[in-house]
Amino acid sequence: MSLGYAEKLSFIEDVGNVGMTEYFDPPLLLQDKIERLAVMIQKSKHLVVFTGAGISTSCGIPDFRGPKGIWTLQREGKALPEASLPFHHATPSMTHMALVELEKAGFLKFLISQELSSFSSLGDLNPQPLELENIDGLHLRSGIPREKLSELHGDSFMERCPSCGIEYMRDFEIETIGLKETARRCSKVGCGARLKDTVLDWEDALPPKEMNPAERHCKMADVVLCLGTSLQITPACNLPLKSLKGGGKIVIVNLQKTPKDKKASLLIHGLVDKNVYQYSYEQVITGVMEFLSLRIPPFIRIDLLQTIFTQASSLDEKYVNWSLTVASVHGNRAPLPFIKSVEVSFSESQNMKAAVLDKQPLYLKRRTVKSTNPFNIMMKLNFSDGCKCSSAEITIPIDFKISADVFKDDKDSILQNLRESALTDPSCGQTSVIEKKVIMVPKSEVIVHAIVTNIVKFDRSNGDLSNGSFKRKYECLNGIIPSRKRSNGRKPRAIINVR
Repeated sequence: MSLGYAEKLSFIEDVGNVGMTEYFDPPLLLQDKIERLAVMIQKSKHLVVFTGAGISTSCGIPDFRGPKGIWTLQREGKALPEASLPFHHATPSMTHMALVELEKAGFLKFLISQELSSFSSLGDLNPQPLELENIDGLHLRSGIPREKLSELHGDSFMERCPSCGIEYMRDFEIETIGLKETARRCSKVGCGARLKDTVLDWEDALPPKEMNPAERHCKMADVVLCLGTSLQITPACNLPLKSLKGGGKIVIVNLQKTPKDKKASLLIHGLVDKNVYQYSYEQVITGVMEFLSLRIPPFIRIDLLQTIFTQASSLDEKYVNWSLTVASVHGNRAPLPFIKSVEVSFSESQNMKAAVLDKQPLYLKRRTVKSTNPFNIMMKLNFSDGCKCSSAEITIPIDFKISADVFKDDKDSILQNLRESALTDPSCGQTSVIEKKVIMVPKSEVIVHAIVTNIVKFDRSNGDLSNGSFKRKYECLNGIIPSRKRSNGRKPRAIINVR
C-alpha cells in the first residue's frame, strides 16, 4: 500500500528523519515491561491507543521511515521494497485483532490511527511535515467500531460524501488521494453528490471530524499506549501529551527512539520477530493479552458481490436472450479485486457449453429456447492471490420467471452466522444470500452474496504468538492467575499483582 500511496503523493523533498537506529530491550527486561504494561491496562479507566505504520508491517505493508522503509531506501538510492501481497488483500495482524478484543472487553475506549509525512496547515506559518502512515483501513476491517476510531490521515478504502457526510467503505483502493472527487456519487435518496476520497496529501489539514474526538479522548485518558509510531511531527504527535495534564500516563512501544520518550512513564523497545516484517509490537501485545487472560480473536474476512441475471424475449418470441453479470456491490463499473475468475457451468440436462470468465467486467451472454425447463447455473468463484480461501461455489436457479421472492435479510446477523460457520468449517469459502431484488426494466434479478474469503487464526499451530505462545508462568503475589471469564463486556475482575 505505502508504495502506491507514495507514488500518488505530491513531490516533497524533506520527509523528516528516516532510517533511525533500532533498539532492543533484553528478553528479561522486555518481559518485565510487558508485565508492567499489562497492569497499567488492567487498572486503567480510559485507555487510548495511538498507532502508527509500524503495526502494519507484519501485514506485508512496508513502512516509510524504518531501516527498510520506502523513504529510507529512496534517500539511500536503493531499490524500493516489494509488498508481499496486494494492498487490498492485506489482513489485520495479531496486534489489530488484540485491540479488537481489548475494546470488546471494555479496556480500550478509543483508538487513534495516524501515519506518512504531510504538511499541516492548522494555523502554522511554517508548516511542518506531519506523520501520515496508517491509511490501510485495517483497524476498521478488523472490527473496531467506527465511533471509537479516529483515522487522522484518512483511509485508502473509504469515500465520503461532502454534502451529507455518509461514509462508504470499499473493497478496492480508492483511485485518488488529497480529498479529491472520485468517479462515484452518494447513493442517499435526494443527495447524489460526487464522493471524495479521505486520504490527505502533503498540504491537507487534519480534518476536525477526526482530530476533535482524538483530542477529547486523549484529555480523558489515564493511559495512552503508542504503538509503532515515531511520534516525530506535529500536530498529531502531541495528542498523547494531552493526557498528562489530567494525570494520565504515556507508554511508547517502538523500536526507534522518539522525541516524546522523556514524557513516557514506560518505554518499550521490543524484539524483532522471525518474520522479516514482524516487529515487536505483536510480541508486546500478545504478552499483555496473556496477562489479561484474553484470547486474540481470529480474523474472518467476508466480501460481498452481486449476481445480475437479465432476460429479454427475442423478436419472434421463440427464445430468451439472457445474460449473467458478476459485479461489485459498489457499482457495476467498480472492480472486484478478490475475484480472479469465474467458472460457469449448467445443469446436466442442459446442452449448454461451460465458460470461464477471467476478464472484468465478468459477463456471460446466452440464448435459450423459451420452452426450456428450469435449470441451475453453477458458478465456481476463484479468488485472487492473497485470499487464503481458494474458491467458493454459488448456484442460481433459473426458470425465466420474475420471482416474487424478494427479500433483504438482516445483514449483521447473516455476517455473524457466516463467521461462526467459518470457525467450525476450515474449508473456507462459505456463502450466504443477503438480499434479493427484482428490476422490471430490463427484467433482472439481482442477488447480493456474502462470501468468506479469508480466515486467519492466531494460535501456535500457524506460528503466531498468541494464546499460550508466550509460554511462561505469570505469577502474582497471591499466586492467582486472572480469570478468563467476563460478562457484558466488562473487565475481568481479577487484579494482577506484579512482584
